[in-house]
Amino acid sequence: MTSISLSSLSRWKLHGLALINTQQPVCVFCCSVPTVPVKNLNGSSPVHPALAGITGILMSAAALPVCLTRPPKLVLHPPPVSKSDIKPVPGFGHCCRKTTKKQVRKGKTPEEVVKKYLQKVKSPPEEDCTICMEPLGGPSGYKGPGVGPVSRAESVGRLAQCGHQYHFQCLVAMYNNGNKDGSLQCPTCKTIYGVKTGNQPAGKMEYHVIPHSLPGHPDCKTIRIIYNIPPGIQGLEHPNPGKPFTARGFPRHCYLPDSDKGRKVLRLLLVAWDRRLIFSVGTSSTTGESDTVIWNEVHHKTEFGSNLTGHGFPDPGHLDNVLEELRAQGITEDDGLMEK
Repeated sequence: MTSISLSSLSRWKLHGLALINTQQPVCVFCCSVPTVPVKNLNGSSPVHPALAGITGILMSAAALPVCLTRPPKLVLHPPPVSKSDIKPVPGFGHCCRKTTKKQVRKGKTPEEVVKKYLQKVKSPPEEDCTICMEPLGGPSGYKGPGVGPVSRAESVGRLAQCGHQYHFQCLVAMYNNGNKDGSLQCPTCKTIYGVKTGNQPAGKMEYHVIPHSLPGHPDCKTIRIIYNIPPGIQGLEHPNPGKPFTARGFPRHCYLPDSDKGRKVLRLLLVAWDRRLIFSVGTSSTTGESDTVIWNEVHHKTEFGSNLTGHGFPDPGHLDNVLEELRAQGITEDDGLMEK
């Protein structure tokens, strides 16, 4: 049996159904009397140290064993890998991709871009435009700059693929508030017209195979992706042009299984990188810091040998989820076929 002094209470917490000492080695007290778990606790949850201590004292006083378990360990990185063990990803003739500053596209005006994806509507339905929330049969509710007057015949348009209808002036205003890259995204169903690009800052993406397996993928090696983006000055496509932005946590290491589907995901991630869609500049949801480089809605696994934060393996649905997230950014398997 064991007893726990009040002076050591701060070292104890309840982990799942067992009492654990967060600083001492694992100890298991064996006895013919069955252990009594601490119930009504789900998962791993720290509790007040006094509760943990009192629980241990009462169990010891009742001649019951106290079973101690070691909390799971966070494993972010693989074991050390020599340069000779790092190999190219099979089927890829390269191992690095860089992006530079956004190239300014000249030519079509915002009005010309929007008209490219619209069909004329002779008799607008009796419903509201979901951008300005004004009736489609009346004028646009947008009153800001950058949008000129239009004739009544062109005041409402229908997006060709999805069929959703909006005021023409509202769509032009929405386009002007985006990246102005020649693409348009339906605000209702998110259908993308053209090729969507983002505002990811200049950086470098490396990828190769390492001779270790991920949890849940024992039959294949691992693709390691290393993203590196330095801090810099925001451009015209960013929230605060001319203001510095930070880049925390780089280089960032991410992992995929070196399987057929893992390589498919890598090809599409390369397309997303080229279109500047992996990262963005904005406000961090974890730290609250503004004007910093953040992930852009395409999830990556950053834990190599554990899954304590939800960013590791095993995760059977991860690859399919990433493919769906890339599809939402306008990147499909057809784009992967063109990636060499």
